Amino acid sequence: MDTLQILRMNGGEGETSYAKNSVVQQRKIMSYESPSIEEAVTDILCKNFSETMGMADLGCSSGPNTLTLVSEVIDMVNSKSQKMGFSLPEIRVSLNDLPGNDFNDIFVSLPTFYQKQEEEKGKGFRNNCFISCVAGSFYGRLFPKKSLHLVHSSSSLHWLSRAPPRLAVDAAVPLNKGKIYISKTSPSSVSKAYLSQFREDLSLFLKSRSEEMVPGGRMVLSFLGRTSADPATEHGGHQWELLAKALTSMVSEGRVLEEKIDSFNAPYYAPSLEEVRNEVEEEGSFVINSLKAFEVEWDAGFQTDSACEIQENKRKISSRGGRVAKTIRAVVESMLESQFGRDIIDDLFVKYAELVDDYFSRATPIYINLVLSVTRKGP
Repeated sequence: MDTLQILRMNGGEGETSYAKNSVVQQRKIMSYESPSIEEAVTDILCKNFSETMGMADLGCSSGPNTLTLVSEVIDMVNSKSQKMGFSLPEIRVSLNDLPGNDFNDIFVSLPTFYQKQEEEKGKGFRNNCFISCVAGSFYGRLFPKKSLHLVHSSSSLHWLSRAPPRLAVDAAVPLNKGKIYISKTSPSSVSKAYLSQFREDLSLFLKSRSEEMVPGGRMVLSFLGRTSADPATEHGGHQWELLAKALTSMVSEGRVLEEKIDSFNAPYYAPSLEEVRNEVEEEGSFVINSLKAFEVEWDAGFQTDSACEIQENKRKISSRGGRVAKTIRAVVESMLESQFGRDIIDDLFVKYAELVDDYFSRATPIYINLVLSVTRKGP
């Protein structure tokens, strides 16, 4: 499964769009990143000051959060420059995502963004900030050599370039039967295949960025991971376990073929802190400044009594599970539709919402968000 072809966040601004269902949780994650980004901006201005500053946001997606990050970085650069007695450098911002991303949503938002920045910073701002979009996988080169001072990525590096190819080998009994990600019942060969793919992808990511960044450039990366050494820990991927259960329930209804589930493996991996640290050190292009883990509740930022409605024909569900289901759907619908077809999607996520509600009744579901800050070695 090539992620480039089937992974994209739901576009537009409809009820199941990423723009409508990601704002609160992503801003929660951004609050954890902000201190690392601010420290990186200060370091860049102190050690690498020039008349221009290149910045890239990798896996930018679309919607309100896309330009919120850009605005925050510009505010930091403006504030730090003034305190240091520098003039505001020209800022080149490159927004990157896969070709299927809703870049039109970003383009439509730019005039309002520039207008707001000029109201806050003066008419000359438009001549100091240049925003462009770059379509392509970040598991490879995207930008000219030594053109970037700051690289950021949020909620993206847990997506692999592809599902582990070792799991696609034809066999009488599928390696990960009935599951779509690493589970407590998965054989060790499954978790080893996922780790191998993650290591290959992260190494290529780091090598590509090392060529594009100036020596001393900074990178802040935020992605889902885990604090446990056990790749099957609930904090690492229980959302996939519940999704597999929802799909399996549709097998008995004759709506999903069992072999379709057996042949689907999510192109996703939640690495441990140690796995991330080891790969960065082994690749060798960057020095780790910090690597931290934060807990984020599945429905972070939403009031527990706020209604979220999912409709199945004439039946409606209003619940915390409904909120989580809509968020997950906005992210994974494209790949599920590619594997299982369009017709099951609405009912699948009603079932998923029910399973999430049941899980909430027994536990406090959390994701582990990792924030990695590194410096490009030089020269």
